[in-house]
Amino acid sequence: MDINQTTLLFQKLSLSMFRKNFFGIFHGSLSAKIASNKFMINKKDAIFDGLLEDDFVILYDKKDYRWNDASIDSDIHLNIYKNIFEAKFIAFAMPPHTVSYSLNHDYIIPKDFFGYKKFEKIKIYDPKNLDDWYERAPYEIYKTMITNKTNFLVIRGYGVVAYNRTMTNLAKEIALLDNSCKILSYEKIYT
Repeated sequence: MDINQTTLLFQKLSLSMFRKNFFGIFHGSLSAKIASNKFMINKKDAIFDGLLEDDFVILYDKKDYRWNDASIDSDIHLNIYKNIFEAKFIAFAMPPHTVSYSLNHDYIIPKDFFGYKKFEKIKIYDPKNLDDWYERAPYEIYKTMITNKTNFLVIRGYGVVAYNRTMTNLAKEIALLDNSCKILSYEKIYT
């Protein structure tokens, strides 16, 4: 997939994910691996309901001036790409039901059919000290993914960092996860 096709796919999926509140106005990130040492990521001032070609920057594993315009999550994406070969697309999203469910639970155990079949049981990662989270996140996230043999990490009070071989499957997983958390939350209200 070339850069223009990737940009079009990001535009389409980011609008859908924005409408579901998975991304904030300036919060969230999407990237695609272009080569072993190069990836495309949204800029730090990107607005996800109307991404344009200019809202993306190409970064290399060696930092240069372009990193100044890139998403604050760029180091997280870089370390996943460098250490997890299967990662082709990465997203950081803040699905509201998942984030709120993560605040008071250690695991997500979906009870809906599709969530249970896909996930069964998900351990919520606790970043503990939030004061230095952004310094630790680029290393802790990919290491925890490798250790737990998973392509996504639900981080308490923060959001979801996920990778996949396709952007469509990545978006589907985040949506399915958030729907399962919504159902779990509704269950508490109605029982």
